[in-house]
This record gives sequence, C-alpha cells and structure tokens, in this order.
Amino acid sequence: MIKVDSNMTLVSIDFETANEKRTSPCAVGIVVSDGTQIVDEYYSLINPLTDFRAMNIRIHGITPEHVRYAPTFTDVWPVLSTYLQQGMVIAHNASFDMSVLRNTLDRFGLTYPDLNYLCTVMLAKQIWPQLHNHKLDTLATFHQIPFEHHHALEDARVAAKLFSKSLNESKQHTIEGLLAMYHIQSGKIFHHGYHAPKKKKMRQYKQIFLT
Repeated sequence: MIKVDSNMTLVSIDFETANEKRTSPCAVGIVVSDGTQIVDEYYSLINPLTDFRAMNIRIHGITPEHVRYAPTFTDVWPVLSTYLQQGMVIAHNASFDMSVLRNTLDRFGLTYPDLNYLCTVMLAKQIWPQLHNHKLDTLATFHQIPFEHHHALEDARVAAKLFSKSLNESKQHTIEGLLAMYHIQSGKIFHHGYHAPKKKKMRQYKQIFLT
C-alpha cells in the first residue's frame, strides 16, 4: 500500500432516485476518505416530493412510505453542501450523480456549489481495461469488496475504496499524479454551469488537470 498525500480529501457521493427524472433523489450517501481509509459518512433518505416508479423501487427498495417523513432535498442541502466543499468529489458514473445534483438544485432554485469531481468509471476503464465491464458490482467482485448494491451509502463506500485502489494500483500518492498518469481532466461544477471530466489526448494534455 502506497503512502498517499496527507492532505488528500475525497468526498464520494451516490444518489438513488424515485423515478426516471434527475430531479427525484430519494436517498443520498456520502463517504469522506483520506485516500487510504474512510474517515466520515453521511446517509439520509429524502422525500422527493414526487411520484415513485415501480422499476426504481425494484432497484433500490425505497418506497413512498419509507420517505413519508424524511427531509426534503432543501432540508439536507446545507449538510450536503458542507461535505461537497471538503475536497475532490468522486462518484461511480458521475454523469448520473452530478446530473441529479445539478437538476435538483435547479428544481429548488438553489445555488450551485463550486467543486471539482471525478468519475471512478473513467478511472477504472484506464486501470483495469481487462474487465468485461466497469459497473460497480463488477469492480466490487473483482476487488472482493462485499456490499449491498443500490444502497446509496454502500455504493458511495465502494467508489471511495475503488479510488484508493486506483492510487495504489497506479503507485500514485496524489490526485494530480493519478490524473496526469492517465491524461484525465477533472470535471467542475460552478455557478449554474459545469464541465464533465475528460480523457485527454496526449498532445492536448498540458497541465490542465484540476483547473
């Protein structure tokens, strides 16, 4: 196990949604890691103030009854915002979770946070290309990480552990070093805008990661 940067803070996030819309989070899990081990966790059901679809209930098992008295997104946002500003945000298939975040902030007229984020799917494709897919359960099985899939906190834990394994496998002790090694530019959310993470071609990669 490599020794990672002592100042590293990773904030892993995962949402479950009540229906197909990215404005319907019904659960959120957050895991804070120092790159080696988990140092903090947060989980909450969320009343999405909208309908549930049977398909979504089959996936995560959360029903309208479960969230009847749960806080709304606006209730939990001050806590989420504080966590998200602690360090680099990561998510597995970040395009989904960041879309849920942005669209739900839009729905409730809340200000976007300023944050940088990475996708552990993008990293996994570079580091373990031999796998037949890079879904969370496939990667968890490959790394022998037991978990309950589609539970927001469990999924966030696995993403955090995968990032730690990415550092170790690549023999990198900083986020910057890992991104440079695989020519990845982090994504960014800012005031009512965003840039998705990108895999850069070598000739285009000119020290633009974490900008």
